[in-house]
Amino acid sequence: MKILFVEDEKKVTEALKELCKMQNIQCDVANDGDEGMLYALNQIYDVIVLDIMLPRKSGIEILQELRANGNKTPVLMLTAKDTVEDKVKGLDSGADDYLVKPFSAKELFARLRALGRRVDSDYIDNSITIGNFKFDLENYTATIDDQPIKLSYKEGMLLEMLIKRPEQVFSREQILDRVWGFDADVNENNIEIYIHNLRKKLKGTRIKIETLRSIGYKLKVMD
Repeated sequence: MKILFVEDEKKVTEALKELCKMQNIQCDVANDGDEGMLYALNQIYDVIVLDIMLPRKSGIEILQELRANGNKTPVLMLTAKDTVEDKVKGLDSGADDYLVKPFSAKELFARLRALGRRVDSDYIDNSITIGNFKFDLENYTATIDDQPIKLSYKEGMLLEMLIKRPEQVFSREQILDRVWGFDADVNENNIEIYIHNLRKKLKGTRIKIETLRSIGYKLKVMD
């Protein structure tokens, strides 16, 4: 998992970073709303944790802007406020969950794992099923009509990224960072090769990977 924490209390974010390291979870931290928005728009996360009360831009403003841009990343609102009105406002703005401070680390990470597993498709036993296609998120194995298809590890990583966020557009830079790593010695042509291979392997399914010229790629589930 890769998580973004947007929280202005530095003691809290330092503790969360240490907990993530212990659980082998990647994380980025932003201490104000503008920085958090920049991270959220330019990186790919499994879950985003937003404090409501932030300098420069509130968590609600960040959430509303993300949803307006079509970003479907699960969001957990983290705040000291405990009123019904605050909870309703967060959920109505597109939040997926809500946790009030003070909280236990055990509960926080349980909620993060649950949100990280949430997808817009049928999800059973750590796999995604779309029509005749089934994809195992743990082992990156797949079947079409119960017949196995061969996926390389990088193909599996790329497919996982796309299939967990149908209709969300991913830039080439975001894909390179998530699948190959920020400092990897690869270029954007590698992405097109892997996309081409995935399209061939997904023939006969309801899954289509679309290219948005000069922008990036998105996965679409056909009716």
